[in-house]
Amino acid sequence: MNFQNKNFPLQIFRAYDIRGKISFLTPELVKAIAYGLVTQYQKAGQVQIAIGYDARLTSPQYAEIIKQVCDDHGLKATLIGCCSTPLLYFIARQFGGNGIMLTASHNPKTDNGIKWILQSEPPSPEMIQEVAATANTVFEPTEKIIVLPIEHQVVVKYCLEYQQALLQDIQLKRSFNVVLDGLNGSAGRCAALVFDKLDCELTTLRCEENGEFPDHAPDPSQEKHLLVLKKTVLEQQADIGIALDGDGDRVVLIDEKGTIISADRLLSLFSEMCLKTHPAHEVVFDVKCSTMVGNTVRHLGGQPKMIRTGSSFLRRYMSHSKGKAVFGGEYAGHYVFNDGRGFGYDDGLYAALRVLEYLSEHPNLTLSEALLAYPERCCTEDTYISTYSEEPDAVLHDVEIKSHDFGAKLSKIDGIRLDFKDGFGIIRASNTGEYFTVRFDADNPVRLNDIRDTFFSMLNERYPKIAQDILNAQ
Repeated sequence: MNFQNKNFPLQIFRAYDIRGKISFLTPELVKAIAYGLVTQYQKAGQVQIAIGYDARLTSPQYAEIIKQVCDDHGLKATLIGCCSTPLLYFIARQFGGNGIMLTASHNPKTDNGIKWILQSEPPSPEMIQEVAATANTVFEPTEKIIVLPIEHQVVVKYCLEYQQALLQDIQLKRSFNVVLDGLNGSAGRCAALVFDKLDCELTTLRCEENGEFPDHAPDPSQEKHLLVLKKTVLEQQADIGIALDGDGDRVVLIDEKGTIISADRLLSLFSEMCLKTHPAHEVVFDVKCSTMVGNTVRHLGGQPKMIRTGSSFLRRYMSHSKGKAVFGGEYAGHYVFNDGRGFGYDDGLYAALRVLEYLSEHPNLTLSEALLAYPERCCTEDTYISTYSEEPDAVLHDVEIKSHDFGAKLSKIDGIRLDFKDGFGIIRASNTGEYFTVRFDADNPVRLNDIRDTFFSMLNERYPKIAQDILNAQ
């Protein structure tokens, strides 16, 4: 596609959504993007849409801009207010499966973004670029849209409908002591009401939406953001701690001992739950998940399926699997149930409720005990490494060539992943910036270092700076 407009920030149109700093995602650009979205919906024959927004300060104004463009072009738009992304997806089913969400998820308060579904499907990377191309043709960087502050509105009707659906699905056979951290995002308020209605003993932290995010970005994947939750779980002698990200599609859990549960362990538990009722089905996970997940699925008689990273790719794969894939999850904390329950999209609250329901089926089972079969791995976090202006494809090609010397199983689904008998390593180019992401996992610390050293040795000769950064990955 030929983008003539020098002022057009193409970099915010990512592989699975639109997201970036509000210095780029201006009201003028939001209006241009809205034209692209309306064009896409009308091309697909759609006539109505739901629009929701998160806690960010600019989100209600941006939602109004998009609604106005929809109205001007004959696409009937209904604002459903400040809500979580899962709530928007749920309500969108009343609007032909069409919904737009103003959110930058777990990003800092300086950012905003747009997610959408068309007939209940997330957009493909090509569809996102189509919106970019249309927006580019109508974008007027010199135009100035006067945006007045708008109060965040919670529409009780929609929140109640979503709550009712969850309460009909989840059956708790005993009560729990729960600590819920909404991280000042748009999911905490509604989630707290659900736990109240389930007669749980509830302690809430930061469940009121606040687009200033006074403590830190609403990102539960960073351990330092969970210190308050961890402390409160121990103080309250709670059964579980639950942290939702800024728009509620991701979740991180803490057990009764204050231990943060990694996505690999939770994925394994969910696989056990779903394969018990749907034996021999597929379990889907992204390339950043550990060897334990695939091994667990095989051990339980299921079929492991690894796909590229990105929650929209996960949802699309699940919906197209015709029931073959019973569950799917991502290392980032997205979990999608397809076992005849749930709604076919990633919902952090629903995933947490499924864990509680599982625990409630056993009189005294704790979360730490339920996860004993899935011990914590020796691993690094996602580590971001500069490309140092090297061409990512060339770097990955060199790694691929040299990897043949190490007897590992090679995967090129998303970057280069090497699987060894006792661990794996991955290097992939970012969809959003000039950097690589790397992650390493192994049965023990010695092997973790060995695998990291293997990647170092493959890159050190031609790309010494990248190799040195890999050596420092923790």
